[in-house]
Amino acid sequence: MSLPPAAAQPTPHFVVLDGLRGVAALAVVVFHFMEFVVPDYTHSFIAHAYLAVDFFFCLSGFVIASAYDTKFAQLGVGPFLLRRLVRLHPLVLLGSVLGLVTFVADPFSALYATYGPRVTARMFLASCLLVPYPMVHERYFNLFHLNPPTWSLFWEYVANLLYALVLVRLRPKALGVLTVLAAGALCYEAARVGNLAVGFDGATFGGGAVRMAASFLVGMALYRAGGILPTRLGFLALSLLLLGAFVLPFVPTWNWLVDPLLVLLYFPGLVALGAGARVSAWGATVCRWSGELSYPLYMVHYPFLWLFLSYLEHEKPPVGTQVALIPIATLLLLLLAYLVLVGLDAPVRRYLRQRLVAARPPF
Repeated sequence: MSLPPAAAQPTPHFVVLDGLRGVAALAVVVFHFMEFVVPDYTHSFIAHAYLAVDFFFCLSGFVIASAYDTKFAQLGVGPFLLRRLVRLHPLVLLGSVLGLVTFVADPFSALYATYGPRVTARMFLASCLLVPYPMVHERYFNLFHLNPPTWSLFWEYVANLLYALVLVRLRPKALGVLTVLAAGALCYEAARVGNLAVGFDGATFGGGAVRMAASFLVGMALYRAGGILPTRLGFLALSLLLLGAFVLPFVPTWNWLVDPLLVLLYFPGLVALGAGARVSAWGATVCRWSGELSYPLYMVHYPFLWLFLSYLEHEKPPVGTQVALIPIATLLLLLLAYLVLVGLDAPVRRYLRQRLVAARPPF
């Protein structure tokens, strides 16, 4: 299938938003380590970083609306979806392969022996095809055990499909009504569960739909309402504001209120400020690399987190050793993300663009 060129008008590029995406991805990695070292969120210094997923969804709605709203009629449904597939799916496959290898070869765990090659093959196929398949009850019943963060990619694909089929054509009033309804559903979910740390497992599957719908629609509505706020705040200041949300104390009696406020008000405000922020040439380079590394880091880190958990369960090292390992492992995962980016992800996407796209589109 050959894709037509994108429309002639340039797509706005929000460089600071790229940088913030990288900050959020790094926070997710640290949060996942801390989940194993300090399972009680009330004692974790980065307990609210599970909301980075909602920040990603809001960014996605904003950026996709900015990139495709005015070009979609010329582009069409199929070419748009193919563009998104080329952008996202190579690392979905790589994450599945890494998850398979670490599951089978884990020296500290007998889970592969427990589930066997047939179930493992089904988990691998489901991961590659983004078909939710919660299976491993011993480890949180994730929708995609081999690479758990894939659950948010599943909903990202759903959001992209809905955008292509319905949302791109919605008039402002209809989009506003839909956004309010999704926000209401998000508030209900937070009140029902007590927080928004839902959606990643078989027991809370519907919570993922609510989180995606609310944040993606808010991001779209924000862009279409002209939600770009010029500011003198730079990348560093906005990064600290974003991290401030992630390090808020986890207070069970208040999270039902805090989480929706962050998702529906605070994160969109940061997106609007990030879209209107200016940076120096040096700052733009930092933001570009932060954005480039964010998706590889997000998609390749968790298989190695499983190895880390298996090590903790098997060897039971002291807490001091566990904490000391986190920065070392995080740096190694950043290096891996860089190698994946330059050695695999970027070349594969470039090759696919050259083969599938008549003129380079704004991926």
